[in-house]
Amino acid sequence: MVEPTTGYAQIGDQRVAYSVLGDGPIDIIFTFGFWGSFDVEWEDPGRRLFYEQMAKYARVIRYDQRGSGASDPIALDALPPWESFTGEIEAVLDAVGSDQAAVIAGGAAGPIGMLFAATRPERTRALMLYMAGARYLLDDDYPIGFSHDELAGSMARFQEGWGTGEIAYQLWPSRAGDERLKAWYAKFERSISSPGAIEKYQRMLFDTDARALLPLISAPTLVMHPTKQDFTPVAWGEYLADHIDGAQFVEVPSADVAPFYDKREFVVGAVEEFLTGTRRQAPADRQLATVLFTDIVDSTGRADELGDRSWRSLLDLHDTLAGDVVAAHDGRLIRSTGDGVLATFDGPGKAIRSATALQGELTQADLQIRSGIHTGEVELRNGGVDGIAVHLAARIMDLAGPAEIMVSNTVKDLVIGSDIGFEDRGAHALKGIEGEWQLYSVA
Repeated sequence: MVEPTTGYAQIGDQRVAYSVLGDGPIDIIFTFGFWGSFDVEWEDPGRRLFYEQMAKYARVIRYDQRGSGASDPIALDALPPWESFTGEIEAVLDAVGSDQAAVIAGGAAGPIGMLFAATRPERTRALMLYMAGARYLLDDDYPIGFSHDELAGSMARFQEGWGTGEIAYQLWPSRAGDERLKAWYAKFERSISSPGAIEKYQRMLFDTDARALLPLISAPTLVMHPTKQDFTPVAWGEYLADHIDGAQFVEVPSADVAPFYDKREFVVGAVEEFLTGTRRQAPADRQLATVLFTDIVDSTGRADELGDRSWRSLLDLHDTLAGDVVAAHDGRLIRSTGDGVLATFDGPGKAIRSATALQGELTQADLQIRSGIHTGEVELRNGGVDGIAVHLAARIMDLAGPAEIMVSNTVKDLVIGSDIGFEDRGAHALKGIEGEWQLYSVA
């Protein structure tokens, strides 16, 4: 897995930490305002996969705003005006040798992205705004804003739980119940800044108003807004699209505040199509791959026990965890099978470790899976995989018991010399496959 390179950009007598991933022909720079800590962010599999997918066609640039993460601190009793933070984007672009970039501004950093696009059009290839607003407070001609009391209450809740991860499930309800995410997010919050500093930064948002900038933005603009979340109204995104000439508006059917876990492929594809005019299509081809099939044990019984709503929520958690774990082991999640997944890897050891890790994660959610793994030639077709190797892995999985990872003799032979142990499960006839196949269970 390719790791990002890092460095520091100079802005006056202060330094801004940045990270660069990929070497594509398009530069994309992300700004999330004071929500920055790119080193710790990279530890999360879902976020890492999001940026890696972007880096397949672009050079992805992230940075920590001054006062957060690895960048220089700023005096809390004399915060600079929010407009001054646009200079960080330009300083980072200069440092990485970029003349022009597509700017993705999320959440509270929306106005920063808007101001940069309006005042530096020659350096703005495109502007993309995600769950952003031009203003937070109510106004006579802005009835979609929040009252001062509503903002103060929201700010107090954030401060009270800052550094504990308590807010994680509210920000990403698709991951509700994922204790690993909650623990990591607590660490992420603490790495961003202190509770006292966060209070100062949030109060700065009260005075932010970028409405006058919107008619001045000439760069191609894409406005994306999650439609099911409770933090900012969809009307904010519609307002931006209505007041920026030629802007496109895309509704993201998600309750998460950012697309790192839910609707990741949807957003990555929308951004790629907006910037390049097309989405990458996997060519029809054949290649050697290790195929992993998983299946939830007694899914019908669990669904009856929990009821449709709770079962659907558990399945959503399963799918999200599976995507993150597969990505963390350099795999490719092909598709969900309803109560399991199909994934491919470039090595059998990665597939075994991925299945083991997923089994461990799901145990915490009171789910058991069975897994089947085989290595062979697969046919790549329309973004999916097909061929005898795929069918073999599925048949091997059918023979596995609860919490068991069953593999073919081919897989066992390919990991000789590793620390992975096996138990012989004998020769089996597999439905629809000729001959007998020697199978093994991962010890």
